[in-house]
Amino acid sequence: MLFKMFKSSSKKITLLLATAIVLSVLFTGCGGESTSEELGIALITSAAGPNDNGYNASAIKGLERVKEDFGINYKVVESADIPGSLEELAKAGYKLIFSLEYNFDALIDGVGGSQPIAEKYPDTTFVVFNDNPNLNEDGSVKHENVISVLFDVHEASYLAGALSVLVNENHDELFDEADYNFTDGDGGRKLGFLGGTKSNGITVFSYGYAEGVNYIANKLGVSYTYLTDYNVGFTDSAAGATKANTFYSDGVNIIFSVAGSVGDGVTSKAKEVKKLAIEVDANKDNLQPGYILTSVLKNTEVPVYDISKHYKDNSMNEIRGKVINYGLESKATGITDLSVIGSRIKESGKAKWGEIKTELEDISNKIASGEIRVTNAQIGEELDKSSLTNVIMPND
Repeated sequence: MLFKMFKSSSKKITLLLATAIVLSVLFTGCGGESTSEELGIALITSAAGPNDNGYNASAIKGLERVKEDFGINYKVVESADIPGSLEELAKAGYKLIFSLEYNFDALIDGVGGSQPIAEKYPDTTFVVFNDNPNLNEDGSVKHENVISVLFDVHEASYLAGALSVLVNENHDELFDEADYNFTDGDGGRKLGFLGGTKSNGITVFSYGYAEGVNYIANKLGVSYTYLTDYNVGFTDSAAGATKANTFYSDGVNIIFSVAGSVGDGVTSKAKEVKKLAIEVDANKDNLQPGYILTSVLKNTEVPVYDISKHYKDNSMNEIRGKVINYGLESKATGITDLSVIGSRIKESGKAKWGEIKTELEDISNKIASGEIRVTNAQIGEELDKSSLTNVIMPND
C-alpha cells in the first residue's frame, strides 16, 4: 500500500452533545439494521456536499468500489451537525465512520465538559481528513480508535505554483492570443488563491503554492504578488465568480481555488475573461477546457478504499490510532497530466511547453529526494514568509 503511517496523539477533554441533528441520507447500501456488519460503513460529507465533483464525490466513489469489490454496505450522510451525526451513527452501530468535514473538537477533545465521542464509542473507528487532531503535546495518541488521513498536497501545490509562473512568463509563446486575455508585464505578475476557510487543511495548499511560485520566480529573477482570500466558503459558485472577477480585474492571470463548489464559479469566470484557473481534489481540467491550467489532486477515493479493505480483512488494528500519509507516489495527490491545457499549446510553443514539463519533472524529483522541502501546514508547520524572496503576500 503506497502510504506512510505515523503514530498520532491526543488529549482528553469532554463533549457537549449537540441537540439538533440534520441527517440527510443520500446513499445507503442494502442490508439490515441489526448488526454492524450489515450496517457497513458510514461517511459524512463536508459542507460542499456529495455532488462537488471532487473531494466528497471521490470518497463516495471509493465506497461504491468497496460495495462492488467487498460486498460491504454503506451510508452517506450530509449534515449540518457533524458531532450529532457522528454520535448518531456510532450509536446506531456503525464500526467504521469517515468524516470529511473540518470539525474535530467534539470527536477528539469533547466540548462544553462532555465526553469525547471517540472515548464514548471505543469500538468504532473514526477516520478524519486533512489534519492530525489526535495528537498530545508529548506525541502520544489521544484515542486509539481515530485514524488521521493526510495528503501531501503541499508538494502537489508546489508543482502547481511552479507551473503557474512558468506558464505566466511564457503565455505569449504558448497560447494563441485570440483565445486568451492575459495581463502583460509586471501588472500581470499576480496570482490569486481562494480558500473556503482559514484552516490547516486549506492553507496547506496555499503555502505550498506560494513556495512553488517563489522557486521559479527566484530562478527567473522576477517578483510576484500573491493575493489570498480564505473566507469564500464552499457552496456559493456565484460568490466565487464575483471574487474571481475582482482578482482577474486587478491583473491576476491565474487563480487557485480550494473551496468546493465555489471553484465552479472561478473556472466559469476564467473562461469568461479568458484567463486561467487551477482546480482541486479531482481532475476537473475538462470542466472548462483550456481555461483550467491543472487540478491539484486530493483523491479521497484512495484512502477510503484502502481503509475499508482493512475493515473487510479484519486488520483495522494495524492502522488504528495512526496517521496515514498519502504522497505523490500513491497517486492520491499530484497534479494532472496537463493533457487538456496541452491541447491548447500552439505549434510554435510546443518546444517551450516541453521545457516546462521537463522542469516540473525535475522539481518533482527534487521534492522526492528531499532537496526541495515544502512547508506542510496540515501538520502544524508555519510558513516562513521571509523565505519568499520573490513573492509579496499583501493580504495573507
